[in-house]
Amino acid sequence: MLHLRFIIVMTAILLSASFTYATPANDDYIAGYAASVLKLNLKLDMPSLMVKDGVITLPAGSIKAADQEKAVQLLTDIPGVKAVKISDDTFQESMAASLGDEKVATATQSFILTTGLLPPGHLFKPLMADPRWAHFSVSYRNYLDHNKDEGKNIASISFGETIPFYRGNFGKSTAQWEGGLQAGLYSDFNLDAPSTELMNSDIIGSFYSSFRAGQFSGFGRIYHQSSHLGDEFLLRKMETKFERVNLSYEGVDLRLSYEFPFGARAYGGGGGLFRTEPSSLKAWSAQYGAEFLSPWRIEAYSLRPIAGIDCKIYEENDWNTDVSARAGVEFEKFQVLGRKLQILVEYYKGFSPVGQFYKNKVEYVGLGAHYLF
Repeated sequence: MLHLRFIIVMTAILLSASFTYATPANDDYIAGYAASVLKLNLKLDMPSLMVKDGVITLPAGSIKAADQEKAVQLLTDIPGVKAVKISDDTFQESMAASLGDEKVATATQSFILTTGLLPPGHLFKPLMADPRWAHFSVSYRNYLDHNKDEGKNIASISFGETIPFYRGNFGKSTAQWEGGLQAGLYSDFNLDAPSTELMNSDIIGSFYSSFRAGQFSGFGRIYHQSSHLGDEFLLRKMETKFERVNLSYEGVDLRLSYEFPFGARAYGGGGGLFRTEPSSLKAWSAQYGAEFLSPWRIEAYSLRPIAGIDCKIYEENDWNTDVSARAGVEFEKFQVLGRKLQILVEYYKGFSPVGQFYKNKVEYVGLGAHYLF
């Protein structure tokens, strides 16, 4: 029952935190400061500059291409500015007019984030449907096709974050790079067991580096993963023929991403393992997927429809495809530490993403609350 209480407490924390919302009080101050900086340094008169949650939007048509780089450098130095977005305002205005009051994200835009130590934001956006992307979440999963060791009704939680230590520009361009740490803990609890036992915990820690140039970005890392079975699960399995695997390895991987107009995104990459245990574990893998973040927002609730699919193939599993799909809504008002709440329905089919059971084929559907950047 201890694990059940733990799940309930963590779920309550995530859901109650989702109602914490505050618009930064200094957006008006930033807008005035930014307009003054542009007027003083570039002789640009932009009294209607738009700032939301610390992000400055520069309409591309109102500033010369030759001045955009300098403007970005000036504006990202303003205290409280998280990013500068250069967008095609003409397109946005025409689309918004055609749809009435509904807000529309711009079709072509470029984000330039602030630089320096411990900067806010991320150059490479998280992979929404990847079961092993570091973030905070609570999910219920019903296993439609499962090995008897894993159970049928599962509570899955994750704790993790991607922390950039330093961000800089490539020379004098607006292309950027960053380096930092990414770590995550992923635990699964069997709700059908008498004590709601902890089945397995996967721990992943990595050093990463990422870059962004316009809509193109990349994320590479060197990482360690280890998997650990729960004590109660092991005690229950002592009288069976269950064989524990001491699963641990290091690896390197790289993913590349491109963001298309209207909220579409595609990505792909691959990686390899070294120092594996068991030593027979095959090294190579590949990953690809696609996502959609609706450019149209349901204004009454400040939410956007979202969807994503993530596919992984492993040499260890004879290059069979593991498919993870998620869809739901993202609440822009319900934020914690800049992270937006997502409520997602999920579907998975393939070899189990849970470390100790990686040789088992599973299929499940679920519902979860996620906090992602």
